Amino acid sequence: MPEVAGSNPAVPIIFLSKSNSCVIMNIQILMLKQDDPKKCTAEKLVKFGLAKPVKQISSRALVLDPFSKKTLLKSDKKLFSSIVGIDCSWNLTNTIFNKKLSGIRRKLPPLLAGNPVNYSKLNKLTTVEALAAAVYIMGDFTLASSLLDKFKWGHMFYALNKNLLNDYCKAESESNIFEICGEYGLSGSAVADI
Repeated sequence: MPEVAGSNPAVPIIFLSKSNSCVIMNIQILMLKQDDPKKCTAEKLVKFGLAKPVKQISSRALVLDPFSKKTLLKSDKKLFSSIVGIDCSWNLTNTIFNKKLSGIRRKLPPLLAGNPVNYSKLNKLTTVEALAAAVYIMGDFTLASSLLDKFKWGHMFYALNKNLLNDYCKAESESNIFEICGEYGLSGSAVADI
């Protein structure tokens, strides 16, 4: 019998999709411990067995990098075996992401933060928001919801971004992402590198 979310943090998280096919998403977090542990969303995901802390990143891992030149698309799913969120302070992101990291780097398309610290700020997401957005774009809506459900404000992230996320799931190219952003009035610096 397969392991389910929360039963063993060393095992990939397995969910049944709406079509009852098995979806395996290995969620990992590179913990840099730069923020208050009481407010750290990554710590909470690890505590509840929804993510596994790692010290090294595999070459076949999707690394969520806000400075990547490439934007995450659903078609990227075939390139990686796990998703890695890098838990670090927003004040130190330039330093962290300028380092050579293994893995396949992708940035998320523009999204609004639902967390209380950066509420409605563009692209100022917590680790859980970034991971939930990535798995949602990959098509695993159940896992995205399970990640966000651990936070009392988690539903707000989804409420703010529901239409965007649904449209990003359908995007087949970065030019599609750029068009979607234009439709929502998200232009300028938010999509400059797309």
